[in-house]
Amino acid sequence: MNSQLLPTTLVGSYPQPAWLVDRSVLLSNAPPRVRMAQVWRVSGPHLEEAQDDATRLVIRELEQAGIDILTDGEVRRESYFNRFATGIDGIDLDRPGVVKNRRGVDTLVPRVVGPIRRSHGVQVNDVAFLRANTDRPIKITIPGPFTLTQLAQDDHYHDLKALAFAYADVVNEELRELKAAGADIVQLDEPYLQAQPERAAAIGVEAIDRALAGVLGTKAVHLCFGYAYVVKDKPPGYSFLPELEACTADQISIEAAQPALDLSILEKLPSKTIILGVLDLGSEAIETAAGVAARIREALEWVPAERLVIAPDCGMKYLPRLVARAKLEAMVAGARTVRAELRA
Repeated sequence: MNSQLLPTTLVGSYPQPAWLVDRSVLLSNAPPRVRMAQVWRVSGPHLEEAQDDATRLVIRELEQAGIDILTDGEVRRESYFNRFATGIDGIDLDRPGVVKNRRGVDTLVPRVVGPIRRSHGVQVNDVAFLRANTDRPIKITIPGPFTLTQLAQDDHYHDLKALAFAYADVVNEELRELKAAGADIVQLDEPYLQAQPERAAAIGVEAIDRALAGVLGTKAVHLCFGYAYVVKDKPPGYSFLPELEACTADQISIEAAQPALDLSILEKLPSKTIILGVLDLGSEAIETAAGVAARIREALEWVPAERLVIAPDCGMKYLPRLVARAKLEAMVAGARTVRAELRA
């Protein structure tokens, strides 16, 4: 693992090249929970090769920007969620269900019609490809069991906890293979912990721990208020965050820049490394290195440098690519500034 003080990383996604995805389709739709094949400009037998090429391109951009811990930019995904959620058994993909999303809007989601099972690795080849194309530490993300449960229509289990545990078991199987394929860090994306705090209080930590059971190495949980492209007004505090001190994840990834989060809440996560969001993805304005450094220094009032990782607030896929690159370069420069101060 990277031993750099204040290492930099992504939360997960990076903008896909415009020759690979139709950004007008991407930007005119909410993040898909079921499949959205029309987003791809390349189809049929050439899509995988195009995704490979785009992933190599993103890896090089992230390395050139100075990112310490890489992801694959989630280049192969239509959303952070649907690649895994639609790649497991027990789902009727032809007749999706409907639930209300965090904004109260009816949304097409996977419809659970039988036992949730995993017959093959969904993202395992993604990790192997990333590992083969960089020497830097790597992270892979996967939707967490609680969020999978909240974005599904359950026509089989008819029990929230049973469904969450079924999802946790298939996530656990996938995580073990992701680690074996070379992932240094595995991350559960759990935005619906924030969106459904009462349900999260009942089963969230238990489902996360079941998903992470026996998984070796560094494990992270990301929770957020939703993509900035979709959710404009974000509260200055989390409705579910201190509760994650009790979970077995090593790292907790949070938004802090766009919502201007009161960072004193980080005192309530004394055993966790914090993946701190320092880039406001609700604005295309490019942060300055000085501005990023100021955000990091504020966090250092509550968390020691040894327990801080520096990142954007959330996934970057909805930003223009040049904007995302410039923001990351500012983030790296800001982290370098504070790192030098600490060493001095």
